[in-house]
Amino acid sequence: METIPKFLKFVNQLNAEDMHLTSQEWLSELKFMKDEHLFFEDLVTEFTPQLIAFNHFSNNKEIMNAIYKSQKRNDELIEEVKEHENGLQIMVDGIDQPQEEKAYRTEHKRLILTIKEVLKEYKTLKKQLFDIINSIKKENKTRHLLNKK
Repeated sequence: METIPKFLKFVNQLNAEDMHLTSQEWLSELKFMKDEHLFFEDLVTEFTPQLIAFNHFSNNKEIMNAIYKSQKRNDELIEEVKEHENGLQIMVDGIDQPQEEKAYRTEHKRLILTIKEVLKEYKTLKKQLFDIINSIKKENKTRHLLNKK
């Protein structure tokens, strides 16, 4: 038996406006993530020599692959949320369509879980990337100080 997290039980009570606002918030977050991905690409490009020379190249390669996968998933999610937003018409058209409305709410629940998970994974990815860059910068600073002596 599948249990539904407590925060999902309220979705059946949401009105169309609440779901619209939630979808708009998701799009905003996902578009911000898209901009951050561009920043990550620039960051990786800037630190490529150090990333290659850094002791844990295989881990760094995994992080770079994870960034790429995250970008791809983010683009897919943006499209899903846009389609979901366009489907909101079912909820506000004034026509009683219980099956379609139920399917729309089910899709909304699925998106809640998906976006929550993607944001969690993204936060972890960000932390890993910044930890790597921080390590590189510390190592470079230490080398620079040792070379001055």
